[in-house]
Amino acid sequence: MKNLLVTLDHARDFDEIIDVRTPAEFAEDHIPGALNAPVLSNEERVLVGTTYKQVSPFEGTRIGAALVARNIAHHLEVTFADRPRNWRPLIYCWRGGKRSGSVTTLFNMIGWPARQLDGGYKAYRRATLDTLETLPRAFRYIALVGPTGSGKTRLLSALREAGAQTLDLEALALHRGSLLGAWAGIAQPSQKRFDTLLVSALRDFDPQRPVFVEAESRRIGSVALPLSLLETFHRGACVEVLSSPAGRATFLLHDYAHLFDDPASLKAQLQRMIGLHSRERVTGWQQLVDQNSRAELARELIERHYDPAYARSSRQHFVELPHATPMHFRPNDADVVEQAQTLLAELDERAGTVI
Repeated sequence: MKNLLVTLDHARDFDEIIDVRTPAEFAEDHIPGALNAPVLSNEERVLVGTTYKQVSPFEGTRIGAALVARNIAHHLEVTFADRPRNWRPLIYCWRGGKRSGSVTTLFNMIGWPARQLDGGYKAYRRATLDTLETLPRAFRYIALVGPTGSGKTRLLSALREAGAQTLDLEALALHRGSLLGAWAGIAQPSQKRFDTLLVSALRDFDPQRPVFVEAESRRIGSVALPLSLLETFHRGACVEVLSSPAGRATFLLHDYAHLFDDPASLKAQLQRMIGLHSRERVTGWQQLVDQNSRAELARELIERHYDPAYARSSRQHFVELPHATPMHFRPNDADVVEQAQTLLAELDERAGTVI
């Protein structure tokens, strides 16, 4: 089988990348563009593993081989029925073992010049972590800093529409970043998947142009940013996004309105703030939820939680904040793209380069 092994560097030489791991393994993370053609289902993999450990390795392997053969037959009849004679697939599993080896061998027996990824997904994961040590440092970032409700995420989107390079970390993480920032009904990606998405996004950027990014802490919900990225954009230029208190409250009420659809869940999230705030204060906020006093709760959270946290964090992390370009942003207006274009023109004039 050694002559059928290839390294990750040669992945682009193939017509298609086939991930033969279980749907659960694939969902956790996979090589970008890979097709999932599992040779064991989630349940079958558990059965094989349990049999291997509790009965005997021989019995586990025998049962596994029968299941794999049956599933490969299905894929040949359905998944790959239309692949041409000269189709060149690259096959991988968890660590380049029996699952991908079985498919690669059979495909070659049929006549397809298939190859097996040496080291499997684990080799890809190591390469991803190595890339995250260096690739984020290849770019010049402009961080959008400003208190919660100032519309940084909306400005970032408007900058993208205006033609700027933008890195939307909250979109990749499926989370708004704050304590109440979970997206309704949407689970966050695994850390592995987030890392893959981040590398893919960075590889699309032109290093000769700046990348706009919203100021974030190390964690966005359950996922963490690589230190190489944090350290680089913390040292970069800043745009301080400013908005009126009334505008911020209105914007926050709009963006977080879904939280009031499930008052019990919102109160449970507020409960997690005990320790950051007194039990009495948090209880008062929960009472505002019961009273549906949305505007008052928004003002309370802005004044007593978000603004103090922003003041502490921004002074601590952003070296260039004292020299930031101020922008008085109106996130609730219809002309946000025009506002973004004005900002780009101002930054272009200051830098003397095209942004």
